[in-house]
Amino acid sequence: MAISVASLTSSFGCLSFSSAKPYAVSLTHSKQLSLSLTSKIPSLVVSASVAEAPAPEELETREELLKLVKSRLPGGFAAQPLHGTGRRKSASARVVLQEGSGKIIINYRDAKEYLQGNPLWIQYVKTPLATLGYEASYDIFVKVEGGGLSGQAQAISLGIARALLKVSESHRKPLREEGLLTRDARVVERKKVGLKKARKRPQFSKR
Repeated sequence: MAISVASLTSSFGCLSFSSAKPYAVSLTHSKQLSLSLTSKIPSLVVSASVAEAPAPEELETREELLKLVKSRLPGGFAAQPLHGTGRRKSASARVVLQEGSGKIIINYRDAKEYLQGNPLWIQYVKTPLATLGYEASYDIFVKVEGGGLSGQAQAISLGIARALLKVSESHRKPLREEGLLTRDARVVERKKVGLKKARKRPQFSKR
């Protein structure tokens, strides 16, 4: 019995001694881990940006164009000798020609800006002048309303062609050959009662 009790006490002592070491080691590792984690955390930088205000240059150019048109066209569009009216779909354009360097101003804005830089619409506007070789001979002032940009560009083209006839009657033949004096009467066909659109019908069901 005594031997068994002594062996038990010695075994318990060994267990307590051996179990104390991993706890101490785990504590030291936890300290090292906490230090390493705190050292690796990046510093947060908060930055705020303010939205930029629109550049005043655009507003200045529009104001300058407005002053330019009013100074060049005293009495308005209808009082000018070289003027023409063009229409396409639901767009209507009043055009005035004056001798100049080839500027095109539409509704007190530059033509490229107004037509959103679309090369086809810009070509519509420049075709009558290019046909006669007047690209850099006349300044064009336009007031247009109604429709979309495509219809407005074609209305401006017809107005320029009609205004060029007042410069010289000899311009009629080349403009007519290019089809620039023809009023395009095509418009969107109206919707019909009982149909989905102008021509489209609902699906037919026999039964």
